[in-house]
Amino acid sequence: MSARVCIGAIVGAHGVRGAVRVKSFTADPLDVVAYGPVEDEAGKRRFKLKVTGEAKGFVLATLDGVNDRDAAEALKGTGLYVPRDRLPEVEEDEFLYTDLVGLSALGLDGQVIGTVKGVANFGAGDLLDIIRPGQGSLLVPFTKVAVPVVDMVKRQVVVDPPVFAEDEEKEGEGGRAD
Repeated sequence: MSARVCIGAIVGAHGVRGAVRVKSFTADPLDVVAYGPVEDEAGKRRFKLKVTGEAKGFVLATLDGVNDRDAAEALKGTGLYVPRDRLPEVEEDEFLYTDLVGLSALGLDGQVIGTVKGVANFGAGDLLDIIRPGQGSLLVPFTKVAVPVVDMVKRQVVVDPPVFAEDEEKEGEGGRAD
C-alpha cells in the first residue's frame, strides 16, 4: 500500500491574492484540510491549507507563502498528498482508490481479466478502470452487482461486467451492438 495518499489537486487560482481552487478527493470536500499540511507529489513542497469557502464544486483555500495570482496559477495541477497514517481507518466495504490500484481483476469463473489501473468518476458513479493485456481498458461500475468481491488480503477483485461493457467493446471493433 502507498505511504501517501492524494486527497486533492489544485485546479487553478481564485482571485488576485493567491487563493486557489482545490478539487477535493475526500468524502467531505472540506476535509481536504483536516489531515494537516499537504505536500506535492514529489514531497518537495509543503503547504498549510486554510479553507475560505466553496464554489462550483471546488474548495477555495489559501496556502501559506502563496500571496498572488501568478504564484497560485503556477500551482495548477499540483496534487495534494498526506501520509496514509493521518487518514482515518476505512469501514468495512469502504476503500481508498489508491488501495484498489494494482489489484488483479478476475471474472466470475476465476480467470484473470486484467489489473485495476485506477478509479474514474465521470458523474454517474465510480468505475474501475481495468487494463487487459493486449485488449485495452475495460470500465466496470464499482457496485456490489458488478464487483461482488473485493479481497484486499488476496489483492484481487471479482468482476461481473454488465452486458453494455461488452457491447461497447464490440462497437469499438467496427460492429454495432443493436
